[in-house]
Amino acid sequence: MRDSSSQTRRSFLQLLGISGFVGLTGVTSATPGRAPGPKEDEILVGVSASASTASAGAMKSHVDQHVPGKAEVVHSNETLRYVAVKHPGSETARENFIEAITKKDGIKYAEKNTTHTTSLTPSDGRFSEQYAPQQVNAPAAWDTTLGSSDVTIAVIDTGVDYTHADLEAQFGSDKGQDFADDDSDPMPVGSDEAHGTHVAGIASATTDNGTGVAGISNSTLISGRVLGADGRGSTADIADGVKWATDQGAAIINMSLGGGGYNQTMKNAVSYAVNNGALPICANGNAGNSSVSYPAAYDECVAVAASREGEEFVDDWKDAPGGSNYGPETDVIAPGERVLSSVPGNGYDAFSGTSMACPAASGVAALGLAADPDLTVSELRDRLKTTAVDIGESSEKQGAGRVDATTIVDAGDDGGGGGGGEESTTETASGTLSGGDDSSSYSWNWEYGDPSQLTLELAGPSNADFDLYVNEGTTATAGPGSYDYTSRSPNSQETFTIDSPDTSTALQITVDSYSGSGSFDLTVTEFQ
Repeated sequence: MRDSSSQTRRSFLQLLGISGFVGLTGVTSATPGRAPGPKEDEILVGVSASASTASAGAMKSHVDQHVPGKAEVVHSNETLRYVAVKHPGSETARENFIEAITKKDGIKYAEKNTTHTTSLTPSDGRFSEQYAPQQVNAPAAWDTTLGSSDVTIAVIDTGVDYTHADLEAQFGSDKGQDFADDDSDPMPVGSDEAHGTHVAGIASATTDNGTGVAGISNSTLISGRVLGADGRGSTADIADGVKWATDQGAAIINMSLGGGGYNQTMKNAVSYAVNNGALPICANGNAGNSSVSYPAAYDECVAVAASREGEEFVDDWKDAPGGSNYGPETDVIAPGERVLSSVPGNGYDAFSGTSMACPAASGVAALGLAADPDLTVSELRDRLKTTAVDIGESSEKQGAGRVDATTIVDAGDDGGGGGGGEESTTETASGTLSGGDDSSSYSWNWEYGDPSQLTLELAGPSNADFDLYVNEGTTATAGPGSYDYTSRSPNSQETFTIDSPDTSTALQITVDSYSGSGSFDLTVTEFQ
């Protein structure tokens, strides 16, 4: 990003006094015998950073004291700070456990280990030629770059056939990880488990190799198998996969899956990804309704709707009920109906779904990053949207428009700046919170009349749990009981991005101590 040196006016005005005013761990092994796929008898419990040390043993001990006799802690993720409690009782007993444990000190949240599924609508038959790369103008972009092996796309899915003739060149020595079966081999189980291989081929089947199909980008692939052979998987496995992919250096995390609704564990996982340099790109869902599915609906993720070959929004699938989901969270649209790609065993087939649109967008984003390697996560997200092409649909159906490989590559080739445009301005406010229920509130006075984007970052103490709340378009102070945006991980590292913020009033920002004390830095970056 480029700072605007001409901007000298400080944009923070403290509104409220501050009481006391004057800062790689891995996933533990699952319990032997923990079944892959959905885990409907498990509860995910978030442990605040102020309640224990970061070790899995300390988190387990903190939760164990509140677990009834028939239940047990079976898994933990130290980085995302949650444990999974297997509760074999009735649904009512699990609901009672959730209600009871959330009242205990140091427990940030408790929620069901919900189930997610692929966003695929299979189609019969096979097209003799591809249309998706042509629709997103990839061939013209390939005159500049076919992509870069320095850009890694993680396919968080059913596993990828990394021996496929059109994919093997895109994999390095590390093929990936299997979270569904808890082993180091992400190979699909049988030829029927084709979803992840198809997704990988759309994004990055090897282009210009005289074999099969052309992917959108020649990017490095890694595979996180988080869904079982039936295309279903648990929140915990997917969240662990997102954390792992981020730690492997993935620039883009493709999730052609959805379901389960909002949950804090997955929210923390995608926040971790964005905070550590990875952009999650997710499928809107295939129910044909006005509710974008999660994880696509999280603010951190790029939500992708599906278009047909004729570039109209898919309001109904030709081979199954429903259509592409849509809504205000939609960021972009990409080809998703009858897309030809790779399937296990060196085969090819045409599938439909927002599952197919999602990797098309990931491939375009990868080309954009190959052309401009210095883009941050926020800048790449914005570049994908600002270079999209209007196809005449409503913003809820197309978002910013259809992703376009040529314009995103040209923007990088021309040396275009990242973020929201040619200028940005950044300010940092520092403060101290004395303990739980203490907070510090600020107002951000806009530097630009019509900013395209705003990024907020909170860095607080490692042994405390601070949260970030924001209100826009109002003078009301933000806080736990009233907010438009929030980031509430179990630690004090919080961030989110607001696209096209409401500038009718100053932005109201509150740093709140859930528990613990210490100093913090709050950084706001506004893009012109």
